[in-house]
Amino acid sequence: MKPRDRLRIAMQKSGRLTEPALELLNRCGLTFRQSRDKLFCFGEGEPVDLLLVRDDDIPGLIAQGVCDLGIVGRNVLNEFKGTATDGAAALTEWRPLGFGRCRLSIAVPQEMNYAQPHDLNGMRIATSYPALLNGWLKAQEVDAAVVTLAGSVEIAPKLGTADVICDLVQSGGTLVANQLRETEVLLQSEAVLAGPEALPTDERGDMIELLLKRLDGVIQVRESRLLLLQTSRTSLDAVTRLLPGGPQPTLLPVAGQPDQLMLQALCAGEVSWRQLEEIKKAGAREMFVLPVEKMLA
Repeated sequence: MKPRDRLRIAMQKSGRLTEPALELLNRCGLTFRQSRDKLFCFGEGEPVDLLLVRDDDIPGLIAQGVCDLGIVGRNVLNEFKGTATDGAAALTEWRPLGFGRCRLSIAVPQEMNYAQPHDLNGMRIATSYPALLNGWLKAQEVDAAVVTLAGSVEIAPKLGTADVICDLVQSGGTLVANQLRETEVLLQSEAVLAGPEALPTDERGDMIELLLKRLDGVIQVRESRLLLLQTSRTSLDAVTRLLPGGPQPTLLPVAGQPDQLMLQALCAGEVSWRQLEEIKKAGAREMFVLPVEKMLA
């Protein structure tokens, strides 16, 4: 295959990962022009293009070298790695992306008496993830039959095609609607950036390293808040002990008030009302919590 001089990323054409993935890439400074067939997006500012496909096809496209990277659910990536042969499973998860969170779980009929995995012995389990389920059954030493379905897994017990199911769960509402209850979690999943274990040695490798740095900055910023406050020098130690995790705060003098300081702290995560109230009791005042748009370490 002829080497490419542009980085190509596969992502879901339509679904719950599409819009968050595009938003994340845009925040990394990438903009695209979509083709008429809406299957390809040409990068306008950077040599990075998007191929819009079914999510189940993304790991295979990376393994075949058609795409360099992919934005895909961890569940899809791990299922592919559990079924691929001839070295095609040599893919890795480069970054968790923090959206599209769900879990792959065992769910049983609400009236079933379930206490432990061995209660599944001899049962039929319907799933769209046979490799992940078989791996879990083997680890738990459970002897059960795996019934592979392409979709509508949750109705398998009602149809009599399976006794229990193994399926993706978000809120759990679908399980309740089908008189099922969640019992075991096999995998915590979210959208990830997937790619080969070894980066390309040409310009695409450099672009991947740059993209990873931008992703790290965007993700860190997305989960960070900037806390600004004033405090006295005598209250400084008590206030700083209550600050949420992050780098050492920056201290600035307040003009005309030698005993007062302005404190600026980057907080790793949300700052709750309760935390603010505790910091105020320790001696802080005029507190502001601000979102962070961009950050370059």
